[in-house]
Amino acid sequence: MAESCAPPPPSSPSGSDRLPLIREAFRLEWLTIGWMTIEAVVAIASGVAADSLVLIAFGLDSVIELASAGVLIWRLSVELHHGKSFSEHAERTASRIGGALLFLLAAYVTAAAVWRLWTGGGEEFSWPGFIVALVAIPAMRYLAQRKIAIADQIGSRALRADAIEAVTCGWLSFVVVVTLAAQWLFGAWWIDGVGSLAIVWLLVKEGREAWSGDDCCS
Repeated sequence: MAESCAPPPPSSPSGSDRLPLIREAFRLEWLTIGWMTIEAVVAIASGVAADSLVLIAFGLDSVIELASAGVLIWRLSVELHHGKSFSEHAERTASRIGGALLFLLAAYVTAAAVWRLWTGGGEEFSWPGFIVALVAIPAMRYLAQRKIAIADQIGSRALRADAIEAVTCGWLSFVVVVTLAAQWLFGAWWIDGVGSLAIVWLLVKEGREAWSGDDCCS
C-alpha cells in the first residue's frame, strides 16, 4: 500500500536546490499534456474511422494519462504552497481514481475484443494511428527516463507513479505498432481483437499500481 512505501532518501534536495527540479518536472508534465492530447485525438479518431479496437483502447488510455499529467501539475503546485503531506494525500486520491478508470477501460476492451472475435468483425489499417503509435515509443521512453530521474532526486512518489504510466504507454504503443503491422502484412481479421487483449494485461497492471501505489517502491 502507499502508506508502507519507504520515505524519500535523506539526500533529496531542498529549498533553492529543489526548485529547478520542480520546474523541470512542470515542463515535462506540460510536454506530456501536449503529446497526450495529440496521441488521444489521432488514436481515437483513427480507431473509429478504421473500426480498430486496439487504436480506440490506446487513445482512451492516452486520455487517462492526460488526466494524470494534469493531476500531477496540480500536485506539484500543492506541494509548493501547502507542503508534502497534503500533496501526498491528494496524489493517493487521484491515483485511486485513475486506477478505477483503468479497470473500467480494461473491462470495456475485454468485452469488445471478445465480441469482435465471436462475431468475426474486421477492421481497416490506419496509417495515422500507426505513425502516432510509432512516434510514441521513443517519446514515452524519454519522458519516463527524465521523470524517474527527477522523482528519485526529489523523493516524489507521485512523479514516479506518473513515470510508470509513461513506461506502460510505451509498451502499449509497441503492442499497437505490432498489431497494426501484422494486420497490414497478413490481413487476418482476428489480429485486432488479440492485440486488444494484450493491451488489457497492461491496463490491469497499470491500474493495480495506480490503485495500490506499489510502483512508488520500485
